[in-house]
Amino acid sequence: MDTHDSACAGVLPQVDATNLVDRTELEQKVRAMYRTVAEDPAASRHFEIGRDLAVRLGYPEALLDAVPAGAVASFAGVGYHLDLARLAPGDRVLDLGSGAGTDVFCAARLVDSASLAIGVDFTEAQLSKSRALAMLHGTANVSFVEATIDRLPFENESFDVVISNGVINLSPVKQRVFSEAARVLRPEGRLAISDLVSTSPLEEATRRNTELWAACIAGAVPISAYCDGLAEAGFTIVAKRRNDYSFLTERARAASTRYGVESVGIAAVRTVD
Repeated sequence: MDTHDSACAGVLPQVDATNLVDRTELEQKVRAMYRTVAEDPAASRHFEIGRDLAVRLGYPEALLDAVPAGAVASFAGVGYHLDLARLAPGDRVLDLGSGAGTDVFCAARLVDSASLAIGVDFTEAQLSKSRALAMLHGTANVSFVEATIDRLPFENESFDVVISNGVINLSPVKQRVFSEAARVLRPEGRLAISDLVSTSPLEEATRRNTELWAACIAGAVPISAYCDGLAEAGFTIVAKRRNDYSFLTERARAASTRYGVESVGIAAVRTVD
C-alpha cells in the first residue's frame, strides 16, 4: 500500500463538468447501462461484472459466500477497498452508488448485526434488485435508498464510514460528491473508495461524449485533481494503491490506454480543524 504522496499535490483543478455534458442526458445513459447490469448480468459489455471479477480484485471468497449470490452476479466494481475502510462492530456505513448491493451486504457482514449499512443509488432496477435480495435473505441491517450521490438525504455526521466503488467517476459534479461525503461523516470518519482516474487530462471532445461517460471512461479525471478535490472537501488521504482492473473490449482498452485510465483505491479521513 502506498501512502499519500506528491501525486496528490498541486493547485486544485476543476473536477466538475456541468459545462461540458447535459446532466439529464448523462443520467439517462448511466441508468440504461446499469439497468442491464441488474437485469441481465450475462450480457456482453465492455466491462466485466460478477464473482470472478470480485475475486480477482481481492474480495475474500468466504465473504462473497456470505452475501446474496444475486448481488455478486451483478457486481460491477473496479477494486476492493473494504480493508481500507477498517470496518468494525458498531460502524454505520454508507455506500455511494450501491448497485445490486454487493458492498453493502459485505459491509453488513463485517460490522455487527446491530450496526447499519446503507446504499444509495438512482437506478430503479438496481434498487429493486438489492431490496428484493435483502428481503429474500433476511438481511435486517441493510437499507437501500434512492438518491443521487451529490445530494444525500442524511443528517450531518450520521455515518462512521463512507465507501464507493467505481461510481464517482460517473458524476459530473465530483466536488459536490466529495463535499457530501464529508458532510455526512462524523469527525475523523473514514472514506474508502475504488474509482477510475487518469494519468493525463482527457480531451474536451472526449469529456463531452456522454456515451463514454456512461462507459466509465470520459468521467475519469487526473489523479492529482481527484486527490486535490478530496482535500478541498476536508479529507486527509492516508493511503492509495492501484487496483488490478482493465476493460474487456479493444475500443475501451485503447481509450483507457490513451489517457492512462486506471483504477485506484483511496483511504482518507475527514479532517477535524
